[in-house]
Amino acid sequence: MALFNHSVAPQVPKIRMVGVSKAFGRKKVLSGLDLDVYPGESLVIIGGSGTGKSVTLKCILGLLKPDAGRIEIDGRDVAQISAKEREKALSQIGMLFQNAALFDSLNVWENVAFSLLQNKKMGAKDARKIALKKLAQVGLKSDVADVYPADLSGGMKKRVGLARAIATDPAIIFFDEPTTGLDPIMSDVINELIVDTVKGLGATALTITHDMNSARKIADRIAMLYEGKIIWVGTVKELDKTKNPYVRQFVAGSAKGPIQMEVKVPK
Repeated sequence: MALFNHSVAPQVPKIRMVGVSKAFGRKKVLSGLDLDVYPGESLVIIGGSGTGKSVTLKCILGLLKPDAGRIEIDGRDVAQISAKEREKALSQIGMLFQNAALFDSLNVWENVAFSLLQNKKMGAKDARKIALKKLAQVGLKSDVADVYPADLSGGMKKRVGLARAIATDPAIIFFDEPTTGLDPIMSDVINELIVDTVKGLGATALTITHDMNSARKIADRIAMLYEGKIIWVGTVKELDKTKNPYVRQFVAGSAKGPIQMEVKVPK
């Protein structure tokens, strides 16, 4: 269900990371990471827990400042542009957080319309209208609009989070472990919704996950992050044919291979 036509790849990436490094004290998380994400493609970053997937997203969003390297959006280094220009660049980004991250004190439609109300200063009537439209796009009826997050199932929270991510019709959407905590059927529902909504918007999608079923479903290309670097990039078909031992071990979910997990044995 690919979203991106690889036969005519654009020359200017929508997102480019060049030599990006980030450490926390002595712990190096990113070590010269290079990555291009092209307009209209869905790229998925896979890798084990603690390999730097979330740090990568936070660096692009400006929540963390890289120690070295360059991050570009539409060919412009986001560290070198003015605060106003950076805010404009980030305003074209929507995000589905790992646990939906809904505001408990706001009802569903207010959660979906949060950016419209806060950043775009839209009136409540117009914002609610857009929120209902976005909820419909993710398969939720208007009768959930005035419900609060505490009354929603995990799958419904994910849908509301997705509706919020696309509320402003962003050009870029980030998905942080979109199927975490969901059963296999609901995971597939969310994957289908991601494919449909990203394709419908013509957006560029960047997803981080360790769920290989999800990666196969939504990715045009898959990149593997290991020890702070992208060690392999390819299509889903190439994933099944690669001889890269790190990728093969991760995809197989095997304890045997070059990736060694640190296991702390209680004393």
